Amino acid sequence: MSSPLDPADDGLRPVDVLTVVAVTDVTPSVRRVLLSGSPEAVAAAGPTVNLLVPRVGDAEPRWPRIQRDGRIVWPQGSHGVALRSYTARRQDSAAGELEIDFVLHGDGPAAAWAGAARPGSLLAVAGAASLAERPASWVLLAGDETALPAISRLLAAADPGTTGVALLEVAGPEEEQPLAAPPGVEVRWLHRKGTPPGESTLLVDAVAALDRPGTDDVFAWVGAESAAVRAIRADLRGRWGLGRAQHHAIGYWRRGRAMAPPG
Repeated sequence: MSSPLDPADDGLRPVDVLTVVAVTDVTPSVRRVLLSGSPEAVAAAGPTVNLLVPRVGDAEPRWPRIQRDGRIVWPQGSHGVALRSYTARRQDSAAGELEIDFVLHGDGPAAAWAGAARPGSLLAVAGAASLAERPASWVLLAGDETALPAISRLLAAADPGTTGVALLEVAGPEEEQPLAAPPGVEVRWLHRKGTPPGESTLLVDAVAALDRPGTDDVFAWVGAESAAVRAIRADLRGRWGLGRAQHHAIGYWRRGRAMAPPG
């Protein structure tokens, strides 16, 4: 019989811990980490997944637990685990595989963890969310390196007849990645050419140079540095006249502050 203080009776469940299987540098600044876990854990971990990132060097992280309503309950005292949200580049629940792309510039806990990740390293997940996408005949997708996993999934899932443009800001041609897109969606790469991340206006200027499409069946998805996203959101709401249901714009990170993509 369980005692009144038995953890089995507190309504909390453990987080899903995944194990690193392989690490691949797909570009000079993007590291792809292949993780293995139970089919149930992988199926629930996406497209946007809350990652629990242990401090580099912690062999036995003090993981939080999860309430029935999905809220995270952190252990008391120092635990060395950071919560960050990322978009799964690929997930295969049948194989129990999850791929996450990490941008290595910056000094946040997720970039540090990914930089040190090796087969056998541990990572945990605690909940997931959608990309807030909406089908439309014309789409605008705009983002920097941190948004590439999300934009790749949006392009892959788009109807073959979809038209529009994808604007992707990266450091240079060495950071471009192959993307599968409908024939009617133009994929346009914007190269910073030495300008540090977060200091370029390339993405904002590229959106400002676009004419509003001649249809009301429009959806815009934007993910990048917070200041750039605010400027693009204002343009989409003002000049384009897009309503709430016609766009999703979210700051994936903030210049001078460690942030990780939430979707």
